[in-house]
Amino acid sequence: MTSPFKRLLVGKPIATSEEGHQRIGKPVALAVFASDAVSSTAYATEEMMLVLLTAVVFPTALNYLVPLSIAAVILLVIVGISYVQTIHAYPDGGGAYVVSRENISTTASLVAGGSLLVDYTLTVAVSISSGVLAIGSAFHFNDNDALRIGLALFFVAMMCVGNLRGLKESGKVFAVPTYFYVSMLAIFLIVGFFKLLTGNLEELTTSAELAKHFEENHDLMTSATLFVLLRAFSSGAVVLSGVEAISNGVPAFKKPESRNASQTLAMMAGILAVGFLGISTLAHHMKPVVDEGGQTVLAQMANGVFGGTNIWFYGLQFATFAILIMAANTAYADFPRLSSLIARDGYLPRQLANRGDRLVFSNGILALSAMAGVLIVIFKAEVSALIPLYAVGVFTGFSLSQFGMIKHHLKLREDHWRRGLVINAIGCAATTIVLLVVVVSKFTIGAWIPVVVIPIIVLVFRRIHRHYDKVDRRMAAAPGEKVRRRQNTVVVLVGKVTKGSLTAIAYARSLNPDRLIAVTVVATPEEQERIAQQWEDHQIPVDLRELYSPYRELSRPILSFIDELDAQHEGDFVTVIVPEFALEHWWQQLLHNQSALVLRTRLRNRPNTVVTSVPFHVDEDDPVGEIVGAGPDD
Repeated sequence: MTSPFKRLLVGKPIATSEEGHQRIGKPVALAVFASDAVSSTAYATEEMMLVLLTAVVFPTALNYLVPLSIAAVILLVIVGISYVQTIHAYPDGGGAYVVSRENISTTASLVAGGSLLVDYTLTVAVSISSGVLAIGSAFHFNDNDALRIGLALFFVAMMCVGNLRGLKESGKVFAVPTYFYVSMLAIFLIVGFFKLLTGNLEELTTSAELAKHFEENHDLMTSATLFVLLRAFSSGAVVLSGVEAISNGVPAFKKPESRNASQTLAMMAGILAVGFLGISTLAHHMKPVVDEGGQTVLAQMANGVFGGTNIWFYGLQFATFAILIMAANTAYADFPRLSSLIARDGYLPRQLANRGDRLVFSNGILALSAMAGVLIVIFKAEVSALIPLYAVGVFTGFSLSQFGMIKHHLKLREDHWRRGLVINAIGCAATTIVLLVVVVSKFTIGAWIPVVVIPIIVLVFRRIHRHYDKVDRRMAAAPGEKVRRRQNTVVVLVGKVTKGSLTAIAYARSLNPDRLIAVTVVATPEEQERIAQQWEDHQIPVDLRELYSPYRELSRPILSFIDELDAQHEGDFVTVIVPEFALEHWWQQLLHNQSALVLRTRLRNRPNTVVTSVPFHVDEDDPVGEIVGAGPDD
């Protein structure tokens, strides 16, 4: 990126010494790390109803909605308490990845890491797709695939740019939609329960209409089997998504990090439990119909609670839209940080471990945006198509983290370790069961994708690690190994005698090489005679070798000549100097230096070969008006 545009887009660079001032407090942290979890209240109830109303005859179906929601909240509390322990045990962050690495095995940590990276990528795709779906419910464009996908990609780009500007700056901006949604959700629940208690809460669908809806849409069975209930529970359990985010980002909090992070986690769990259970309870009484092509369940309920499409209805819709878009910010806060940890361990490209100008892991942010954009295009920004992929990664991370904490307690036996052991054991069993249910019940509708992708990611991790290990071993200097004297043959490539080639020759002579040779490639005797004459006219004190190329090929004769030098002086260096133009405008560069680019690319793959570019800066206002060149391009 050119510097002025980059400064406008992401702001001025921040010094490393300012890192402590970029940390965030609890109010901003709640918006940054909890937006994903809080946003799931907007669609978790609908996902459960989607299973129940297409599998179980009304009115039996909705009778299971509240009990299943209570079970999900209980699991939320267990997992939340577990992650509070993780925060205090591992204050440097990393969550399930670090817990698994320290307590289980490297393979387990890679599975956890791969699952979380998949989870965060899907978080962006799911949350933004859900946000577009919410606003589409208000303006009735959900059946327009092109518009829906285009808006989703726009919001991915917006989130990417916002996070490139830094966690503190983006957090303050993104906090507004989070608290706006929490406020509107509170108003919705207060009004809804007031109407429920006073007997003024009307049902949205009659028994006959629901029965007809079931007859038209059911595809599984007509009784509430354990399989159906578990599948519905696993669909609603996506409300737990994002619970692990705070444990991954503990270092982003102001001091004392662990205490602030655990308190933020408690606030998030409270908001999540009240919102999810409240919406499910109102849905049980209002009986909305799940209509994938029309309004969301929350939109239908808001219409009924607020008495039509008034300012309160649109307020909740815009708040829902905003929180769902901002939910992606949780992934943008955690994906780059987690990928940097994995990169530091040598299982991802090391570029992901580097901080950018604004002290964020810019490469991770860009990678996340690209992958989420691909998913949005492939799945056409459809939430129900993405949800089955989503839950597998979430609960794989949960299960490994819980199991890792069990081993942590058994190994260290700290104060109150038995209580922690019981909590983690229950949590591990529950999340593992949910994981298995998700995989089995949704395998054919998309859950097979992460089941296949996560092992592939682990294999890629290991392949990258093997590469780095191999390179490190080959680069390691043996004890006592000294610098060995090696001769250097310098080859200057020229096309004709110009200011550029003369500058390159002057630079080559300043190196005081053992051997200095100028090389040119000619296709005709006339070219050979012309360059020889120029050499004599300018009295250049360097041997000139003319390589004959009747088919006007440039690279092959030069490479063959260097092969001959290697054979004559085995083990010595060959330095190839390539003169190039340095022009004022980028588009002018496209008109020159292409031959030099090809030569540099091919030469750099050769051992003991050093390629040096010598730029000659062309002044377009030069009064001499002489044509200048750059070696092989002329």
